[in-house]
Amino acid sequence: MRLCVYCGSSIGNHPAFAHAARELGVLLGTRGDTLVYGCGGQGIMGEIAHATKIAGGRVEGVIPEALVGTEHAWEGADERIITQTMRQRKQIMDDKADAFAVLPGGFGTLEEVSEILTLKILDYTDRPVVFLNTAGFWDPLLALFEHFYATGFAREKYRRHYHAVQTPEELLGWLDAKLKK
Repeated sequence: MRLCVYCGSSIGNHPAFAHAARELGVLLGTRGDTLVYGCGGQGIMGEIAHATKIAGGRVEGVIPEALVGTEHAWEGADERIITQTMRQRKQIMDDKADAFAVLPGGFGTLEEVSEILTLKILDYTDRPVVFLNTAGFWDPLLALFEHFYATGFAREKYRRHYHAVQTPEELLGWLDAKLKK
């Protein structure tokens, strides 16, 4: 599986965030899967990339040239693609992915998952999207989605376009089941 992971270039303020990223990375690596991610060498990005690589997985990073210094582009990636723009970065990550996982992150992570969910709703992609809701991180966003449904700005059928889990094991189990269909 080639899993595109959206996540933060910061570590966050709860140790569970980094722990879950490392755990998912170890599982990906052990399975021989490929991590497709934003190529950062620090924060949640760095945690999952390092763990995936150490456990034997392939790591493919995609980063805009302007962020190479700020996100500390990781030179340990098996493939490192440097783009000119964020749009190019997202398109390449999208093109490489069999599925998408969303770990804790900030505005960039929110923007990435909002775009991929919109593409799913509009039938531009059918690949699965799953939130790793570590320590309830995504609870406020999932509550906002419920508000969309309650106020008539989202159709009930959109619920099938994403899933939330609590652990990396659940995440991979759910994706495995979805990808076998």
